[in-house]
Amino acid sequence: MGRPKAKDEPSDTPEEFSVEKILDKRACNGKIEYLLKWKGYSDEDNTWEPEENLDCPDLIAAYESQFDTSTSKDQDDSEKVHKRKDISEDIRPRGFDRGLEPDKIVGATDASGELMFLMMWKNCKEADLVPASQLNGRCPEVVIKYYENKTPWICKESVIEID
Repeated sequence: MGRPKAKDEPSDTPEEFSVEKILDKRACNGKIEYLLKWKGYSDEDNTWEPEENLDCPDLIAAYESQFDTSTSKDQDDSEKVHKRKDISEDIRPRGFDRGLEPDKIVGATDASGELMFLMMWKNCKEADLVPASQLNGRCPEVVIKYYENKTPWICKESVIEID
């Protein structure tokens, strides 16, 4: 799973890892993942793991409680905190605003009413939905390559004539 490799353990022994701390949370392919700090390992060995693979409900609850606003004095304050959180998530840079170089398009959707491409970036494992209009202007060669890979091509040699 991307967990750190245990040192000096025989390969036939199942490896057991202990989570020291949960550092972050994200949704990836519709599933919740947590960024974990492993006990006895450096920060370089931190990994994203799906929630269903974890056996540390106390750490998950402690992490989630940092963001729980249900203990606010009144409902209005609670709603303001939620709104601020939503705004801060929207402010997080996406697409070209992250200063990354485009690698390839891995999918497309028009579910929002606008054609969007799912763009993978060079030296980054996270993808972003980017408006097609933005990609057409900034990296048309990547868009063309996506369409070329998705378009069925007929070569003259492969055409069979029926008499």
